[in-house]
Amino acid sequence: MNDDTLRDVLGDIDLLLGLEPEELAGYVFAHLHAARRPDQEAILYRGLKNLVDLGDLAIDKREEVVLALAEAWQWLEREGLIVARPYSGGFAITRRGSRLKTMADLRALAAARALPRELLHPRLVQRVWSAVLRGDYETAIFQAYREIEVAVRAAAECPTTDIGASLMRKAFDKVSGPLTDPAEPEPERESLSHLFAGAIGRFKNPASHRSVEYSLIDATEALMLASLLLRIVDERQSRKTGTPANQALHPTAVRPIVSGRG
Repeated sequence: MNDDTLRDVLGDIDLLLGLEPEELAGYVFAHLHAARRPDQEAILYRGLKNLVDLGDLAIDKREEVVLALAEAWQWLEREGLIVARPYSGGFAITRRGSRLKTMADLRALAAARALPRELLHPRLVQRVWSAVLRGDYETAIFQAYREIEVAVRAAAECPTTDIGASLMRKAFDKVSGPLTDPAEPEPERESLSHLFAGAIGRFKNPASHRSVEYSLIDATEALMLASLLLRIVDERQSRKTGTPANQALHPTAVRPIVSGRG
């Protein structure tokens, strides 16, 4: 979601049809909150009819646009932001909906739904969650993979001059790596080294040199991979020190917060 308004989106049908339901819902809901009270009530009572003038749309696009807006409206209902009025026609903004008024608020809700914070490694909750809620996925991913680099360097007791993919290959070298597991078959040890080196090369290095755009889906998958890699590092460190894996690298780490709220 960017800073355009619903009117901007309605003026660019290709843009509108390219949005996911939750993205388009953000525009609809921000527009609803920004509307004057009479206009807001008209939208809530008449729904999509007061959002778009079908007479201004090309005939071959009308049904697609109305369907896309209906999907967005349904998303708002499903997330508990609007609800059908129990004793009269139309809809009302819910108590939750009244607290979410901007595009940033809706972006944060969508992020929390797609990437529950309790699934992230505690170090990532501390370092990247605020960036995820802002929609700054490039920063979130870069910081996550920098955390992996820091964690691997500490666990392997490597000097600060060891960085990036070369650090990963050194730490997880199939023969001499301090974080390798000699009990594992050689191909698996080698593959783990490739996995760490490849992940750092793919997700940390590019953002060090240029701007990289990520979608929410990209961020979700990249951060879940980062969580897995950090847990592997924790486990390898715990073997060396005899410390429980969740304390091996960061004894004061905040545990994930499990909440029933989005």
